[in-house]
Amino acid sequence: MFEQSFVEGTVKTNRGWPVVVSSCLQVTLISVGVLVPLMNPEMLPRNGILSTYLATPPLPPAPPPPAQPREQMATRKAAPPQYRDGRVFAYNRIPAKPAMIEDPPEVSDRVGVVGGIENGVPNGLSNSLINQLANTPPKPADPPPAAKPVVQQQKPIERTRLGGNVLEAKIISRKMPVYPKIALQARLQGVVTFTAIIARDGTIQQLQLVSGHPLFIEAATEAVRQWRYRPTLLNGEPVEVVAPIEVKFILNN
Repeated sequence: MFEQSFVEGTVKTNRGWPVVVSSCLQVTLISVGVLVPLMNPEMLPRNGILSTYLATPPLPPAPPPPAQPREQMATRKAAPPQYRDGRVFAYNRIPAKPAMIEDPPEVSDRVGVVGGIENGVPNGLSNSLINQLANTPPKPADPPPAAKPVVQQQKPIERTRLGGNVLEAKIISRKMPVYPKIALQARLQGVVTFTAIIARDGTIQQLQLVSGHPLFIEAATEAVRQWRYRPTLLNGEPVEVVAPIEVKFILNN
């Protein structure tokens, strides 16, 4: 029994070739079914495959603006020339009062409005910039420049120059200068000369040094600034005078 079972299990069958042939045949049929439609696209169904793309048609061009109506000008037919035998001839008689030929008024289909302007835009605004500029009054002229104030120049004060003993006779307050100690020790003497303006109130103004020893100048200047004079009168009016002033420093033995 064991041998029979073993032998039956090892017996070979001949069913392999039919399976291979059948598989090849099936592959061939499938390939033909796929390739034939690809080679002939018209055989494929169109529904669901081809898509239709629709584009919006371009807008029609804008219509041209309406033509502006032209002004209808009245025309007058010219009188035919008078010919005779191919030549122009004149009238034999000129009327005493020739008739005047008047052209009829121009006829226009445009209608004007109050406040409009010539050649304006129909249905335009009455308060446009052009109308505002046309109705704007002219700018007033600039006022004349203000006159410059007249400055009265003061006349220079006339001063009378005095000399000699006249000035000393009019002095009413004289302060004596202090003798410098150094000059005393050195036993120095000297004269300091000034020029000054005696004002109308008798005070000393614009004191200027003319000459003098340096040791005496400071003391002389301090003393002279405190001097007072009686004003000089000219025709009853006080006037300023320019006068020389001398201060003498003398040692007493």
